[in-house]
Amino acid sequence: MRLKQTLLFGGDTSVGRNSAEYLSGVMPLLKDADIRMLHLEEPFVKVQSEKSGADRTTASLAPLVGNVDLMTLCANHLYDFGELGVADSLDWCHENGIATSGGGRNLEEAEKLAIVEKDGVRYGVLSYNAIGPTTSFADTDKGGCAFVGFRRAYILDTEKDWRNQHRLEYDIHSIREPVELSGQAMAHNFPDITSWDKVAKQIADARSKCDVLTVYFHKGYVHRVAQLADYEKPLCHMAIDNGADVVVASHSHLLRGVELYKGKAIYHGLNAFVMWVPQLSPQFKGKIIGDGNEEWIKARIKRFGFVADPEYPTYPFHPDAIYCMAAKCIVENGRIVENRLVPIVVEKSGIPYPHGNDEKGQAFLDYLNRITKEEELDTQYIWDGEELIIQAK
Repeated sequence: MRLKQTLLFGGDTSVGRNSAEYLSGVMPLLKDADIRMLHLEEPFVKVQSEKSGADRTTASLAPLVGNVDLMTLCANHLYDFGELGVADSLDWCHENGIATSGGGRNLEEAEKLAIVEKDGVRYGVLSYNAIGPTTSFADTDKGGCAFVGFRRAYILDTEKDWRNQHRLEYDIHSIREPVELSGQAMAHNFPDITSWDKVAKQIADARSKCDVLTVYFHKGYVHRVAQLADYEKPLCHMAIDNGADVVVASHSHLLRGVELYKGKAIYHGLNAFVMWVPQLSPQFKGKIIGDGNEEWIKARIKRFGFVADPEYPTYPFHPDAIYCMAAKCIVENGRIVENRLVPIVVEKSGIPYPHGNDEKGQAFLDYLNRITKEEELDTQYIWDGEELIIQAK
C-alpha cells in the first residue's frame, strides 16, 4: 500500500475579534489536510498592551489549536511589538503544539530547520524574510526573522538630481519595496551574493534531514498586480536547485501565479488565508500612525495607488485582493507527486471561502490565468473536482 498524504499551505494569516467566525470558511481545508501550514503575518502578545490592543493577543489564535501543525513567522511585521511580540508568538505556538519556522529569539533559532513528522514522513521547513525592514531581522542577540540579504541602489532621472538630493547607499539589510523619491528616483534591490550563498547552503544542508522540504519566502512587491520583482524567480530557483521540493510565498496582498521549475512548484504569492485588519479601512476611526488613521489612509492611497473598497471593512486591500489560494501538495511515499491549489475568494464579510468550478471559482481561474500570463509563467491550471491541478503548458 502506498502511503498518501496531503500538505496544505495557507498564506498571510492575522485574526482578531470573532476569530472563529473569520476562520470558519477555511477551517474545513485545515481539518481535511494531513499537514497544515500557515504564515503568521503579525506578532501576537499574551497580555494586552496599548500598542497591541485587545485584538492582537494570543487568545485570538485559539481556534487554530489542533488545526495547524506549523507557522512561518518571517514577516516584515514580526518585530512590530519588539522582543515581547517575538517571544510571545513563539511561546504560544510551541505551548500549543505548533512548530515554527523563520522566527526566533536570535538568528540561530530563526534559521533552524523546523520538522513536522506524520506517519514516518518528515516535513522540513525553512523560511526567510526577503523584503525587510532591517528592524525585523534577527541577530546573534536580537529576536526577529531569518532573512535573505540584498543591496539597494537608486536609479535617478538625472545625475544632477542625484548629487543635489540623494546619496548612494548600499546596505545588505536594506530590503524594502521600490519607492519613488521626489518623483525622480526608484529604489531597486539586488542580491547580496554572500547572503544568498549562506541561504543556499542552509537549504542544501536541510535536504538530507527531511523527506519533503518546503522553503517559504516573504517576498515581492506589495499591492502591485501581476508584477514580480527581478529577484523573485532567481531566488526561488536557487531554493529548488539546492534541494527544496516546493517553494511558497506571500506578502504582496495580491495573488501571484504558480511556476513549475525543474518539475517543482513555486507558488509565487498565495495572498491571504485569513486577514482581519479593520484598522486599515477608511471607515476606521482609531489612531494608527502619527496623527491618526485619516492621514495614514491618504498616505496609503498615494503610495500604493488604490482605494480600499468600503464594503470590505475588515479586509481593506486592493480590489483584486479578494482572490487568494492555498497550496496543496499530494505526497506519496515521502515525495511530492502532484501540485494543486485551492481557490479562495474573500467575501464582503471578510470571511474567505474555498470555491470549486462554480461562478466565483471560474472568476478566480480567469484572474489567475491572466496574471500568470502577465508574469510570463508557462503554467496551466486544470479543474479536478474542487481543486486546480498545476501543469506545464
